[in-house]
Amino acid sequence: MRRIQNQNLTQLLVQLKFTPPKQLKKQLDAAEKLYAIIEPEKEYPFEFVIFYITGFRPKNFPEQILIKGDELAKDLRTFIARLSSQMDIDANEQEQQVYTIDQLAQQMNVSAKTISRWRQRGLIARRFVFKDGKKKLGFLQSSVNKFVNENPELTTYAKNFTKVTEDEKKQIVKQAANLVARTSLSAYQIFEKIAAKTGKAHETVRYIILNHDKDNPGKPVFKQPPGVIRPEAAVELYKLYKQGGSLEDLMTRFGRSKSSIYRIINRQRARAVLVKKIDFIDNDEFHEDNAKQKILAMPAAGIKPAFKAVNEPFKLAAGSLPKYIQTLKDTPLLNRQQEIDLFRRYNYLKYAVCKEREKIKLIAVSGIMLDEIESHLRQTQIIKEILIEANLRLVVSIANKHTAKGANLLDLISEGNLSLMRAVEKFDYKKEVRFSTYASLAIAKDYARRIPAEISRPDKASTDGLKYVQHDRRNIVTADVTVLERTHKSLVHVIKDNLDEREQYVILNHFDLFGSSIKKKKKTLQQIGDDLNLTKERVRQIELAALQKLRHSLSIKEFELLTG
Repeated sequence: MRRIQNQNLTQLLVQLKFTPPKQLKKQLDAAEKLYAIIEPEKEYPFEFVIFYITGFRPKNFPEQILIKGDELAKDLRTFIARLSSQMDIDANEQEQQVYTIDQLAQQMNVSAKTISRWRQRGLIARRFVFKDGKKKLGFLQSSVNKFVNENPELTTYAKNFTKVTEDEKKQIVKQAANLVARTSLSAYQIFEKIAAKTGKAHETVRYIILNHDKDNPGKPVFKQPPGVIRPEAAVELYKLYKQGGSLEDLMTRFGRSKSSIYRIINRQRARAVLVKKIDFIDNDEFHEDNAKQKILAMPAAGIKPAFKAVNEPFKLAAGSLPKYIQTLKDTPLLNRQQEIDLFRRYNYLKYAVCKEREKIKLIAVSGIMLDEIESHLRQTQIIKEILIEANLRLVVSIANKHTAKGANLLDLISEGNLSLMRAVEKFDYKKEVRFSTYASLAIAKDYARRIPAEISRPDKASTDGLKYVQHDRRNIVTADVTVLERTHKSLVHVIKDNLDEREQYVILNHFDLFGSSIKKKKKTLQQIGDDLNLTKERVRQIELAALQKLRHSLSIKEFELLTG
């Protein structure tokens, strides 16, 4: 399904999520009435849109925001479909006939593809619960009548475009076979070329050829079904889409229809979600009936990340420390309640993503579901940045206490930041201990492991905090040597698949993944720099960049095994 382009309208949709059903029904009807009066060439104030749909005028609106009529109409079609999906509207309880896509296609003697095109031209759809208990797009009889009256030529043409004689069908199949034999055109381009030559609709040509291939498997026009795209081509298409490639360019480049492009993109989005490693700290309140409304109804505390990205604190070069320290002084700290709210929201969002992605089926991917999952993941990233940045001063403070015995402060801060990131993932906000206490002990423990000459001193931490960490350590089951060796080999494969040659050399040598996973003989950053003819500082930057890449490909346990 098309995304809502206007961010203000997207926010309005989110705000209406918890509106009582009766009120939501009125707002849905109002949105459809608004759509009926929109004139494409005019501009409309967003305050007017809010008032028309909700009946309320927004207070302290920052500025007069205008929306073009044609853009508003497109967004309202999606808005209506998504708003209705938040309700359980029984199709059988409506006062007028409700058609599914297939039923309307049969009624109008057109294809389902044509119905989808009509939606882009103004045919309004809502989501209804039908007899089979499934929620699907449906069309009210009044909406169909209105569209037919406003588009008589379009609907008349659509009714007639499937009426092709047997001789015409044979000619179309023959032309297609000749084009396949003599050219390297894609299936989409062949359909377009024949459609232009014969005066038939693209969909008519497509169905004739596909039906021929289905009925004549021994002599098909296309050896490979036109709807199948090679995996590498699908990956390239998705990459171009993420880089901002327009729909028209993708259609031309890959020779596919708009609906096909969307289908491929959604499938790739779904795959990216399915392979993403997501760990969360479960909690009983996540399983309550009203958990979503209770935890996500109110926005997280009004705190925004100070850095552009969570990676920023790790890009420390010589001479950058004073500026970094000054930036940390301007970063707001969190009080106890803010901390609890953020960790609750952070873990619940990841829990919700894990539950939702279990429903993903690559055969028929729901764009709405993917939008929600990706929105949750974006929120988790923002929250993680807030939690990390609010505690970066803590890392500097602990690092300062471990600079004896020649330890480099920049190295310590970089290592401490990684420890802080792991602590965010493992912290249970329901425990009676502040995150700063838990993180302090985790960082000090990692320093003790990485700096043999320095003796860790967590003695100033609270007794509760020590009990928490000791309990946490008791829960760690010592893996046997066989499992460790197997995981060790898996790490090497992941590293080689995700890093360039120089990054591989740094990681494999610094963490010694060439030999045994049990007894390691690591190379120092200086030694690696001498091997590569690079400075120690440059090697550190390469290592940190590589670790950031690996964080997205490894689970928490695998990442700890690598860096531990």
